[in-house]
Amino acid sequence: MITEKLIMIKTVWTAYFSPTETTKKVVGHIAANIAKSMDKPVRQFDFTPSQERERPMIFQPEDLVIFGLPVYAGRVPNVLFKFLDAMEGNSALAVPIVLFGNRNYDDALIELCTIMENKCFHTIAAAAFIGEHSFSKVLAKGRPDDADLALATDFAEKVTGIIKEGKITAPVHVRGETPVRPYYQPRNQLGEPMEIRKVRSKVLDTCIGCGLCAKVCPMDSIDPDNVHNYVNICIKCGSCIKKCPAQARYYDDENYLYHRLDLEETYTRRAEPELFFGK
Repeated sequence: MITEKLIMIKTVWTAYFSPTETTKKVVGHIAANIAKSMDKPVRQFDFTPSQERERPMIFQPEDLVIFGLPVYAGRVPNVLFKFLDAMEGNSALAVPIVLFGNRNYDDALIELCTIMENKCFHTIAAAAFIGEHSFSKVLAKGRPDDADLALATDFAEKVTGIIKEGKITAPVHVRGETPVRPYYQPRNQLGEPMEIRKVRSKVLDTCIGCGLCAKVCPMDSIDPDNVHNYVNICIKCGSCIKKCPAQARYYDDENYLYHRLDLEETYTRRAEPELFFGK
């Protein structure tokens, strides 16, 4: 149903979980373009660090929230469910964004849209963009790239137009299934399910002991006093590996390495962003 009303936006927010900063890049680009067109300030809620997830996100009716998450196995990361359930939309307008590593986003976007609508956001547009895969340095290498950001600029212009026109359709309809399907399951050469959830990265002798891996881990999983040790789960977000100045962290688990190679060899085509707007 389309409703017409005067929309008063006071603040454009970016809210995101982005261990390797690909989601941050897209969300920030979209928000900056909308804010510039509307002459509004931009505020940020980066809930990647664990301490930022100790307080709930609470928004106001005059807010526009560009909300971004990476896709984990085709879904919203399950480690964020408790935090997302505590947020309050209070009728703020929202644009859900997911980033996937060139395979597929499956039901992640429809899942995020549903979560936000249930928390009293009004979703007016949504999108799935591509970012370099957290497991790989070659799968969707360097993305989001200039072409992706050009589409993000166009997307921001259309979102701005929706707001200025004052015709809001909520919720936005996106690709995906409800109820959402199970998380994507890696399989071996025989087509049998593989279990890699408990796999953790290891440390080479080239480690310089800077402790950066412990600082950037969104789950506080790496012991800052001994980065060889884990004190919490590893979600394989790639942050510790991709941000290590000595390239000293790595995986050697056979199932993990097979899965990574299978993704790299299977999904060589360039996946393109998918954009959705209220009608």
